[in-house]
Amino acid sequence: MNVLVVGGTGTVGSRVVLELLGRRERPRVLTRSSEKVSRLPTNVMGVVGDTAKPETLAPALQGVDSVVLITGLSPDEAAEGLAVVEATKKAGVKRLVFLSVHDVEKCPEAPHFRSKIEIQKAIEASGLHWTTVMPNNFFQNDHWFRQALMEHGVYPQPFGDVGLSRVDVRDIAEAIAAAATEAGHEGQRYPLVGPDVLTATETAAIWGRHLGREVRYGGNGLEAWALQSKAFMPEWMIEDFAQETAAVWRG
Repeated sequence: MNVLVVGGTGTVGSRVVLELLGRRERPRVLTRSSEKVSRLPTNVMGVVGDTAKPETLAPALQGVDSVVLITGLSPDEAAEGLAVVEATKKAGVKRLVFLSVHDVEKCPEAPHFRSKIEIQKAIEASGLHWTTVMPNNFFQNDHWFRQALMEHGVYPQPFGDVGLSRVDVRDIAEAIAAAATEAGHEGQRYPLVGPDVLTATETAAIWGRHLGREVRYGGNGLEAWALQSKAFMPEWMIEDFAQETAAVWRG
């Protein structure tokens, strides 16, 4: 089966591509960069296109049986996601699998969540055979905090004392690949959560145990986290994550 993965070079998308290869499917990856095409795994077809330029999407969709849509976090996420949905319909592709967020409707004030809600509504009204995979926070997101963990013994992600049932992107990739290639998943929303609900303090302790050093939780102060994050995040992303975190604290 020919499966186009939009967002196939990111944290989740790259694992989806590997999962499809393991299933002996024929993945192709949409990317803005011809340089990234050359770095794709063997047996993966790369096609250059841009979700911000809808006119570039039609060639990538030729001969495709199924589309996996993983939208990038950006101020234009909704518009770009909607462009892919429309292009998929026009190309006559019947199946679309969308990566959303667990409990996305609980935080419509966060721009990232609001974009996902808008795209979901369009997909569900599109007439396509759709499936939405809705995972919780990824364990792999902790890679962003490597320096804080390794150099300062601090776990800085402020998800507080309510706790999160986090998931691994390999499990997300398996679910997406199954929905994209197997029958029986049409019209389904699949929430993906981990078996354990861990607070940020418990997560810090786990990191400390595996690193062989004390790791402290940086605390629930969103203002301090936002100030520190300005060194590596744009302002709009900090505000987005702050609103999402506040929603987690509310449970």
